[in-house]
Amino acid sequence: MTKTAHAARVRRHARVRKKVSGTPARPRLAVFRSNRHVHAQLIDDVAGATLASASTEEAALRSATTPPVERAGAVGKLLAERATAQGITSAVFDRGGFRFHGRVKALADGARSAGLEF
Repeated sequence: MTKTAHAARVRRHARVRKKVSGTPARPRLAVFRSNRHVHAQLIDDVAGATLASASTEEAALRSATTPPVERAGAVGKLLAERATAQGITSAVFDRGGFRFHGRVKALADGARSAGLEF
């Protein structure tokens, strides 16, 4: 990613973050997408704490043969399962300045299919 492309994503993320904030009852589902991996966290912005997280870097989700979009969906499902175990049923989605398609959309769909509402 070039310096200007990164700066543009940071500006888009700032626009999203002006409107989106997580609470203990409804945390923010923050997504980060790199060229190789996808990371997702449930964040309580009031306390400044991460409640749950999942990533394709975890041993259970690291696979060279599985397509990246499917791995992102699995990250969403795993995060939703961890959230449900803590009693969290709904969240607000923070796409992190990334377009809502491909791996970001697959992660969101995976989380929704596992019972997380947003």
